[in-house]
Amino acid sequence: METVIEVRDVVTTLGGHGIHRGLSLSVGRGEVIALIGGSGTGKSVLLREIIGLLKPQAGRVELFGQSVWDATADQMNVLRRRFGVLFQDGALFSSLSVEDNVATPLFEHTALPRATCRRLARLKLALAGLPPDAATKRPSELSGGMRKRVALARALALDPELLFLDEPTSGLDPISARAFDALIRLLADSLGLTVFLVTHDLDTLFSIIDRVIVLSDGRVLGSGTVAELKHIDDPWLQAYFAARAHEGEPSHGN
Repeated sequence: METVIEVRDVVTTLGGHGIHRGLSLSVGRGEVIALIGGSGTGKSVLLREIIGLLKPQAGRVELFGQSVWDATADQMNVLRRRFGVLFQDGALFSSLSVEDNVATPLFEHTALPRATCRRLARLKLALAGLPPDAATKRPSELSGGMRKRVALARALALDPELLFLDEPTSGLDPISARAFDALIRLLADSLGLTVFLVTHDLDTLFSIIDRVIVLSDGRVLGSGTVAELKHIDDPWLQAYFAARAHEGEPSHGN
């Protein structure tokens, strides 16, 4: 399997506090991966290091075989066209219509006419499960679940091979969260996407994830299916999986 994300011996210190202490992991093409860990383990920090927004003190990060932190500006622009990102808060532009929010990457990274960009944006909105009338609205006029779908449509605007999602179901009610999970899995399977997802949502792990990577004490504590990780003797991990045991485990269907 081709390696799409390669992180080797990454060391990160923020505000004098050690976050990552020689962290290494890899993700293969077509995998749907969840990154989990306790508060302060640096999950979102690692995501930002992988996509080139935050530079670690040491180590190597590669996307599609290209070193992120040794790349020229032109090389990074090429890389950015190959991945899409959905940030935790959606990061939508409140002053723009939904359509123009989704079209923004097309405006910035292609030479297509603006009318064509907007038509493509409407296609992405439909792909994300939004009705046609959502296009002309502002983000503030939409529900939380619909705003997440707009952010997803924008992440898909440039037809990426790789999708990064930071806490995609946070702030959603359970029904909206499960619908969003199902959409992610459907898109991953139908478009052949590789997905790297930071989450704390246990239902997401059971329903759509191929492999879970656990961060602890600055390193990868374990990597595998939920069933495999349950055998790791770690207090946080055991408490995490036990948190909803009384509710019964969600189904394992994809």
